[in-house]
Amino acid sequence: MEIAIVSGKSEGPTKLNAFDNALRDAGIGDVNLIKVSSMLTGETKIKDLPKLEAGKMVNCVLSNLESENNGDLIVAVVAIAIGDELGCVVENKGINVDIEELKLESEKMVKYMMNVRGVEIKKLLIEEIHHKVDNIGSVVASVVYLD
Repeated sequence: MEIAIVSGKSEGPTKLNAFDNALRDAGIGDVNLIKVSSMLTGETKIKDLPKLEAGKMVNCVLSNLESENNGDLIVAVVAIAIGDELGCVVENKGINVDIEELKLESEKMVKYMMNVRGVEIKKLLIEEIHHKVDNIGSVVASVVYLD
């Protein structure tokens, strides 16, 4: 299994347009995203996001958040843990939260998921993106399944 970890942020005239622009900023705005749950194989390799064919159906774990409140700090996080047998992904988000605390919470959640499965973590990654809203803003963090 191969995955890419991406994130993006943007503004737009509506929440939908801000979300679309954030997806474009992350490099996944021209594909059809299929949200899946949070499991990876143990052999998962992390790659750079390749150029994706427009209109392609692409599986992903997606954390996104939009706000219309000027000055809000919006944050999206994905945490990835990979062991020999399998891997897990956690998505998390928050408005006007401490970024480091949200990342730590995400790390704790993914470690818990691995622990209850009895799998030792070999690789742990956290992707975080934040944005201070000017008018209508969006953030996205995603694990994109490449195969």
